[in-house]
Amino acid sequence: MPPRRRRARWYLVPLAVVAVAAGIGVGRAFWQPQSPPAPSNPAAPFVPSSGGGVTGATDVSAKVDPTLVIINTTLGYQGTGAAGTGIVLSSNGEILTNNHVIEGATSVSATDIGNGRTYTATVVGYDQARDLAVLQLKNASGLATAKLGDSSKVAVGDAVTAIGNAGGTGTPTTATGNVTALDQSVTASDPGTGTSERLTGMIEVDADVQAGDSGGSLVDATGAVIGIDTAGADTSVSGPQQATSQGFAIPINTALPVARQIMAGQAGTDVHIGPTAFLGVEVATTSGTDSGTGAPVAGVITGSPAAQAGLAEGDEITAVDGQAVDTPAALTTIMASHSVGSRVTVQWTDAAGASHSATVTLISGPAG
Repeated sequence: MPPRRRRARWYLVPLAVVAVAAGIGVGRAFWQPQSPPAPSNPAAPFVPSSGGGVTGATDVSAKVDPTLVIINTTLGYQGTGAAGTGIVLSSNGEILTNNHVIEGATSVSATDIGNGRTYTATVVGYDQARDLAVLQLKNASGLATAKLGDSSKVAVGDAVTAIGNAGGTGTPTTATGNVTALDQSVTASDPGTGTSERLTGMIEVDADVQAGDSGGSLVDATGAVIGIDTAGADTSVSGPQQATSQGFAIPINTALPVARQIMAGQAGTDVHIGPTAFLGVEVATTSGTDSGTGAPVAGVITGSPAAQAGLAEGDEITAVDGQAVDTPAALTTIMASHSVGSRVTVQWTDAAGASHSATVTLISGPAG
């Protein structure tokens, strides 16, 4: 399970939404830079002379909507659900989305806007570092596919439309604006799952992208996809940084090679193919628990390999298969290299300082 991290004061939002008992919230969906993100290539910001945005956004939306899916996930170990968006890459139901849309999911479904049908979806693979994932819709055929553009030709000032599932309502939404900067870098974390990412090469826009838009299409005036909606400003935070809308998209030229690698079933340093191997522990990095000597166990899933081995809250994992675990991130990296059904030897120290070791068989766990 991903680590927990402390909340920061300034937020960007990875645009997935999480269902809570009273409705739809965004508790899982916050980017958390330690300070407002600085452009990686500083330049004078673009200011539209009037309004900006795509002329005829309704017409653009009519072209793009049928090539999107609304993604809903069950986060079984968190007792919640999440919603996002995906882009149809093939008529047989290969879908491109953000990794954080499906992260932690124990089941995934997707409703194709083009035909209105809802499909069971499996996670073909994902790249956590680039925040990308590919889904396969079961028994899908004849789907309308996205028109893909060339993000290398995008320029500051270009009019764009961000299309997604804002608010997780299940109905396509649009937000128009302009490209305000290119090649941007954002360090972000999600307090709901504790994940964090350093995303680079991002397209920055002033379109009002919102929670739920993650994985949706950022399109040019012709309706061609030039980016994947990924993050936006948290409007609940006041201050001068939030005076205007701000969104970030992964360029399509960055996303497509990763998607094709996943669809080809080719695992790599950052690309994971197939089900995620699961030990069944939640590790913590909150102040006072990250000792730098191991991965502190904040919780153990009942019936999981970790529980069967005798791991408990308060223990600290120090090695897996002889590989030292000095941080929670190291444990995540090691686990990502294993497959479901693998047998691994886990070493840990309990709260009293005693050392333990056990060999377990990894099971299939939550995605991402």
